[in-house]
Amino acid sequence: MGYPGYPPHPAYPAYPVLPAKPPRSAADLTISIIFMVLTVVVGAGAAFLGLFSLAFLDYCPPATCSVEGAVTAVMTSVAVAAALGVVGIVVAIVQLARRKPAWPFAVGTLVLCLTVLLFGGVAYYSAVGG
Repeated sequence: MGYPGYPPHPAYPAYPVLPAKPPRSAADLTISIIFMVLTVVVGAGAAFLGLFSLAFLDYCPPATCSVEGAVTAVMTSVAVAAALGVVGIVVAIVQLARRKPAWPFAVGTLVLCLTVLLFGGVAYYSAVGG
């Protein structure tokens, strides 16, 4: 109810409507989780096998074998693969939270980790005189 001669009071503005979240792709979620788990399993297996290969490096003739080189190859490759794995998994999880495609990051992380571990294996084989 208003007073005669005065304009009516303006209404309050409506709350802004938030845009709807895009749907989360079940295939993207599944593929991303599978590859992130594979990355963790491969990293743990590589760390175990690297430590195992160093533990049983009993006889290493100095002319053809370098214990320091073997240790450096194993530790460096496992550390770099672990760092890449953590960064890649965090990026994939952030992409999933943003509801953007995350599977390329999860797959790329696994491929990068496998590549680093392969080069570490080659360096280890070279260091022990293979």
